[in-house]
Amino acid sequence: MTFQSILAENIEKNQRETPEGPNYFRDLNLDQVVDVITAGKKEYNLKPFFFHPLRDEDTIRYRQEIMQDLTDVTLIESVKSFAERMVITRRYLALAGKLEFKNFQEGWFLEAAAVYCEAVTTLVIDLNRASLTSHGLLAFRDYLESYVGSEGFASLLEETKKLKTDLSTVKYSVTIRGLTVMVRKYEGEPDYSAEVEQTFEKFKQGEVKDYRVKLQENSTMNHVEAQILDGVAKLYPDILADLDKFYTQHNHFVDETISVFEREIQFYVAYLDFISAFKQAGLRFCIPQVSADSKEIYVCEGFDLALANKLVAERSPVVCNDFYLRNKERIFVVSGPNQGGKTTFARMFGQLHYLACLGCPVPCREARLFVFDKLLTHFEREENIKDLRGKLEDDLLRIHDILGQATPNSIVIINEILTSTTLEDAVFLSKEVMERLVRLGAFGVWVTFVEELASFSEQTVSMVSTVVPENPALRTFKIIRKPADGLSYAIAIAEKYRVTYKSLQERIKS
Repeated sequence: MTFQSILAENIEKNQRETPEGPNYFRDLNLDQVVDVITAGKKEYNLKPFFFHPLRDEDTIRYRQEIMQDLTDVTLIESVKSFAERMVITRRYLALAGKLEFKNFQEGWFLEAAAVYCEAVTTLVIDLNRASLTSHGLLAFRDYLESYVGSEGFASLLEETKKLKTDLSTVKYSVTIRGLTVMVRKYEGEPDYSAEVEQTFEKFKQGEVKDYRVKLQENSTMNHVEAQILDGVAKLYPDILADLDKFYTQHNHFVDETISVFEREIQFYVAYLDFISAFKQAGLRFCIPQVSADSKEIYVCEGFDLALANKLVAERSPVVCNDFYLRNKERIFVVSGPNQGGKTTFARMFGQLHYLACLGCPVPCREARLFVFDKLLTHFEREENIKDLRGKLEDDLLRIHDILGQATPNSIVIINEILTSTTLEDAVFLSKEVMERLVRLGAFGVWVTFVEELASFSEQTVSMVSTVVPENPALRTFKIIRKPADGLSYAIAIAEKYRVTYKSLQERIKS
């Protein structure tokens, strides 16, 4: 079994790093989600991994298997421990590269090699103890075992251990007389500080202040310390020569594949760490079924991840929703009163599909989702006075662009468009757009007050945001399959002309 990448079995075909998020990231609040996921791991530059959804089902399942393996607490802690040691290795190497004095530089280089060897050998042991099932981690384990058994690593490990042992035998004494500093081998001279302390011990009464100055272990060295180290090198020339040889022969000891693995595995670790807080709050995540062929999808107890991140932090309840499409059904038409969770539902739909196409567990109890080729969104935006376009013109131009890009395998999410024109024109234009989407066979979500769209054809499914029956002013934030009830029309019109109960009260008072 060969190993190329922990993100994709076929790296040439499936793995790309995209420097910026897709255009729809802000509409779906995925930018907020990715910001939180990657916040603690900036040194790995993980965002590009989250900017490229996959089109290949095999690669999605490749990642899903690894996500499943890493739910083993012991395994993921082993991976984190490995990464911590690799961070220390890089830190020591960076320090060695900045140091001025040769022997000091080579000493830190040896420390870096020692930590690296420990990281690699420990990870091999941990991976062999784990019950791995994923092709990716099994392939990496095989690669790591082969690497550890190689002549190059064996030489690095043996020489590192020998040098550490040899250096531990280096003992020397420093004699200071005025401005003269002498370095010589330690020959069993007594520790005068211990003798002095023992002599005065009998005079101590009660608790006394400790005036001893602790020797600080610094990562820097002044010229006096450097000259002392040069003196030590002359006392132990063979050991320091071996250190110099080690530095020359193993100057680039970090294996490139292992280094790449360390960065890529953080994609999984960061995401699993992120969703752990939601699981502790009682919310469910699952590895979804995925298909690039079937558009019969379903989700049980799904929720908006960006919104849930805020609500969980506030210890507020998170409302979950279900949905499904069967047979010829393709587009959810979501209507109902404002502030009822319609936009959240649309975002949830997009987030679920996007995360599924990254190979990640998705926020719901159970799911079957579609592997899309493009995800296209139209959410309301503020007018830009610089482009000299009105709101209606901007809506139409953006919709025209979406229709030009969409394919039968695209997801289209439209949220509250054509609100700046008359109801009659909005109905006419909406039907024209829907006709093109239905003819294309694309699927997705359309949040709208134009309820005629809900029964437009057998491809459209009506979903309605509900209220508390006893008090219609209270929203449940549950979106259910049922025929549009016309209430959104009334509310939309009343709010537009300021004749809602609240607006009338304000006008009477004024």
